[in-house]
Parts: sequence; structure tokens; C-alpha cells
Amino acid sequence: MDAAPTPTHRTVAVVGASGAGKTTLTEALLHRAGAIPRAGRVEDGSTVTDHEPEEAARGISLGLALGTLTWTCPDGTVSTLTLADAPGHPDFAGAVDTALSVADLALVVVSAVDGVQPGTWTAWATAEALGVPRLVVVTQEDRARADFRRVLAELREAFGEHLWPIELPLGEEQSFSSIADVLSEHALVYDDAGRHHDEDLPAEVVDEEHGMHVDVTEELVSHDDEQLDAYLSGQEPAAADLERTLAREVAAGEAVPVVVASGVTATGVDRLADLLCELAPAPSAHDSRIVLGGGADAAAEDGGRVLAVAADPSGEPLVHVFRTVADAYVGQVSMLKVLSGVVRTSDRLRNATTGADERLHGLFRLQGKEHLPVDQLFAGEVGAVAKLGGSPSGTLLWSRSSGQARPFLPPTRQPVYAATLVPASQSDDERMSTALARLVAEDRTLVVDRVGDATVLRGLGDTHLAVAVERLARVFGVHVETGPVPVAYRETIARPTQAEGKVKKQSGGHGQFAVVQLRVGPLHEGGFEFVDSVVGGAVPRQYISAVEHGARDAMAAGGPQGHPVVDLRVEVYDGKAHSVDSSDMAFRTAAATGVKAALAEAGTVLLEPLATVTVTVPPEHQGAVLTDLSGRRGRFSTTELADDGRARVVATVPEAELGRYVLDLRSLTGGRADLTIQPAGYERAPGVARE
Repeated sequence: MDAAPTPTHRTVAVVGASGAGKTTLTEALLHRAGAIPRAGRVEDGSTVTDHEPEEAARGISLGLALGTLTWTCPDGTVSTLTLADAPGHPDFAGAVDTALSVADLALVVVSAVDGVQPGTWTAWATAEALGVPRLVVVTQEDRARADFRRVLAELREAFGEHLWPIELPLGEEQSFSSIADVLSEHALVYDDAGRHHDEDLPAEVVDEEHGMHVDVTEELVSHDDEQLDAYLSGQEPAAADLERTLAREVAAGEAVPVVVASGVTATGVDRLADLLCELAPAPSAHDSRIVLGGGADAAAEDGGRVLAVAADPSGEPLVHVFRTVADAYVGQVSMLKVLSGVVRTSDRLRNATTGADERLHGLFRLQGKEHLPVDQLFAGEVGAVAKLGGSPSGTLLWSRSSGQARPFLPPTRQPVYAATLVPASQSDDERMSTALARLVAEDRTLVVDRVGDATVLRGLGDTHLAVAVERLARVFGVHVETGPVPVAYRETIARPTQAEGKVKKQSGGHGQFAVVQLRVGPLHEGGFEFVDSVVGGAVPRQYISAVEHGARDAMAAGGPQGHPVVDLRVEVYDGKAHSVDSSDMAFRTAAATGVKAALAEAGTVLLEPLATVTVTVPPEHQGAVLTDLSGRRGRFSTTELADDGRARVVATVPEAELGRYVLDLRSLTGGRADLTIQPAGYERAPGVARE
């Protein structure tokens, strides 16, 4: 080792509802620490972490961005914090998952005006599922209608009584400029520069604050035998001792502190920085998890083995590439966290997920879009590197020359909204596939597929896709128009029938000759079945496979209603051949002609695609969801209580009814519903067969 690792580095995911003040608070922390010369404003599009044009235009965060600061605590300890500012809009919940997958602590930001919102629930549930410790900060205390006590009650009702206020605002709205420190029982009085001095508590809050102090103290000492004995003997524990106990409780997930701050006035921001350094667990205090083997997309239970990895600087180099983003100047930028060992500029590593060999051309930390070069990164630290072409988001780099592994990540959120993409020009068409591949490599919640001849982009909502299309144009120079996704109807033959397929052509020299007699009918088990019943060599054996190929060609070309044909049984039982003029192509063409004739003779049944829709929602919204799905021709298979007390509704719904369902569902439930949509086969559409 040629340098000592930084022992106090922490990665903090700043998460919560859209509009709660996450970016403003991040900006205030960076400015208060001296990491940036001035604090920008979301309204002006001048903040460090909302640096993309799409974010500035909408005034909200749309992707995960990083900021870095160094902070000196009151005891002289110097800490480095990486702040991962995540969006709160539901269309970008995948970025919340990503931020929390690399976080040592989740800073859950809640507005003192709006309280607990759907985005708060999303962030909390993901942090809980990943085992990430939490600290709640109530922001926007300087705004009209701010009410800390109401919000604290909402938080405890939503997430449990283990949320403990360790700060109390002294005055709210325009009068918010002081904070009561519940642990030390002093008032922190702030000036216009965001710096504070200690004073005695105002008389009107002494009783309320002391009651909070007693409650928190008794809770904390109950988890420490030595402190408990001293407390019961009449010795009041010092604030520093309480903070150390609180840090252990936070790391164990048994306590969630609640503090208060304003990113606009900087009141409480310095104290928040102190608490982030003091309460966030060190990377060495918890292991990361990876999955060995099992394939890049397989779950751990599908052949992979989950392995705990200690954040040990002397260990094997292991790096989690958690986000990639296209940069107009340096190409692809990969955000990474070192899980083990040390990585240095010019190191060569292998991607354990994709198999690509990579060289770390230059390491740096990110300050929004600014690159701050570093020579090396130690276990537990977050940084970035450019031009890792074979390492998409959610992959691992290591020093081994073989083997396969991937990060242990929450399940990828499945797309629930889609749009077709139509290139604006021939040049756009030629470059669209490459650009979409790079876009999907950045964002695991985007999916590209085909419906008929249409290219379809799928994501988590309309804003998600709109931003993706804007990035296609701005970053990759590919311009597209969007439209609704065509419903992937199919058709099948209405009844069994017989048909003849014939090709007879003579134009000098060798001609084309083939005749096949076919029995064509529906295949109730689904799929395609080809049966050879020819006897006596009426159709020579070498042409039988050509007959099957011709039948498949006719199905793919579509039936009388213009849709691909499925669920068909084709039997060839007779035919004719010519010793000179017959060929594979002649029999293939004859078979296709015969199948088309059978479909026209018997008529076809239109089949519509179905989807299994699973909605998990608070019980008070269950009735509205059931009514809405019934109106979409939904058939219910399950209505039950989930483990978290919410109602889970599972229904089979025609895909034609689901084009905007995620948007309607958010409106119906106030954004409190979780939705998955999975293909569920086909069934006969309402109506009659076309004869």
C-alpha cells in the first residue's frame, strides 16, 4: 500500500419525494463545506447536481448525480462525504434503487409543508429492503405552512415509533432561524451566513424539549448496559455518549433520527453535516454483497451464490459500476464504488458480468458534471472513470481472469409504459439502434423491443420516455417521433379445412412445379404443429422441410385480418412433383399459397394479447382499483393482504386497455400504488370470426 485509506469516507443517498428539497439541501451542504463557491438555485437551473438541460427545463431531478465534500467535525475528525442526489419523480425510481445500492446511509428528505408523500414511501421501502440505515431530515422549515410536529406524527404513523426527533425547530416559517438540540438541550442560533452559536433554550419550549430529551435518552440507554446502570443511578449521560449509542442504533436499523434544516437559509445545515459524519456507518462496518455465477440477469436463487465482501483496502480489487452516462466531451462516464481493495489510474480489470477487459484511463470524483481527478480510490469510496465501453450500469469489475459475478441489486423495476419510435430521417434510422443500446446501458429500467415492424421503447412513465427521447436527440444526435404502441393482435384459423397449394411456371429451360394437399386447422394447445402424412412418395422426402418452411412463411406474413397467424396445425397428405421442374423453392411457395387459401376459406379468429396486472395499494384505495380494472375488462384472480398490510390485486387484463394505465393509476391512488405488468398470452377477442 502506498497510501493510507481515508477511514471516514461515507456515501449518503439523498432520497425522498419530488419537491421535498433534496437538491437544494445537497447544494447547501456543498456550499457550507466550501466545496462550491456559491449555492445555486433549482429555479435558475444553476445547481451542481441538476446539471442536465432536461432537469433545468423541468425544474426537477431526473437522474442520479454525485457531489463530494470534506467536513471537519467539532471533535476535529475530517470526513469525506459523497452525496448521491436521487430524483423523487416516480418515473425515475430506478435511480433511487441505484443510489441506495451503494449508500452507507439514506438521508430521507421530507418537506415540512407537504409531509410524507408517495416518493417518501418509495425511498423508505427500498432502503429497508436493502438494509440501508436511515436518517430523516425535515426541510423547508422556512416556508409558509411548515409544521414540524405534524410531519413528525405522519412519519411515526407511516414508518414506526423508532423514529426519534433529536432536533426541534425554534420557530417556523419566516421565524425559523434556531434549532433545539435535543441531546445537549441547547439552542443553536443561526446567523445569515448559516453559522450558529449556542444559547439557552427559550422558556416556552423547555418543557416540550426536555420531554423529548427524556424519551430519546431512555430509549438509547436501554440498549447500552453501562449507560443504563449509570442513568438509573442518577447520572445523566453526556450528549457525545448518547450520539455514540445512537450511531450504533442507526447502523443496526433500530433507530432513525429525525432532524430539521433549511437548504435555503442554511439553518441546521452545518449540524446536519456533523450528524452525517457521526451517525453514518463506515463502509468497513458493513459488507457489500455480490452474486457469483448464475448468469448476468439471473436471480441469486437461479444458480448464483451470494457472497459477502468486506470493504478491505488490502483485499482483491472489486468495483461496482453502478451508473453510466454519456458525456458530450469524454464519451461514457461510469460511476463506480470500490467494494474491496484499491484501484488506481491505468489499472486493468475484467468485467465479471460482461467479460469485457477494461482499462481505467483516469479516475476522478464527480462534483455534478465537474471532474475532480484522483490517483486512486480505496475500498468504500465512490468515484468515476471514462470510456469503459464494456461495462454497463449494474456490473462488476475485478482482477480475476475468469469467472462470472454481478452486484447484488434490488429487482429491476419492470416497464409499465411504452411508445413507438419513428426515426425522423434515414440517417436517424441508421444510427438509432446504436444510440438506443447506449441509452439502455445507462438506465436498467429502459427496455427496447419490437412490436411488428415498430421499434418500441418501454419505461416507467411518460416523463421517463420523454426525457429518454430528448437525450437521444441531444447526446446521440438521433431524432425520433413517438406514437402509441400498436396492440400485438394475432389470428388463428376458425375451423379445420383442406386446401391445395400449387405452383406451375414454365418460361424456357427449367420451370417451377409443385402441388401440395393440406389439412389446416386450429391447434388448441397453442404454437405450431407440422405433420407429414404423405405416402407413396407423392411429395419426395427432400421437399418435406420446404413445405414446413412455406407454412411458417404464410403464418408470419399474416392472415386475412392482417395479423401474424398462430396456433395452427398443418398436415401435408398428398401432392405432386416433377422430376426436372420441382425444387425446394417451388414446394415452399406452394405450401405458403395453400395455407393462405385455407385461412381465406375457413376464416380467422382475432386473438388479443393479455397481461397479468398486479397492483399493491393501501387498503383505502382497493375499491377504486377494483372498479377501474373491471372497467378495463379485467378478470380478478387474487385479492389479498400483502405482508406490509397493503392490498394486493392481481387481474388479467387485455393489453389494449393498458396503454396509459400507470398514469391513470397514479391519479386514482395519489401515487401510492406499486404496479407490475407481465405478458399473459392470448385469448379470443370480443366479436366473431372473419369468414
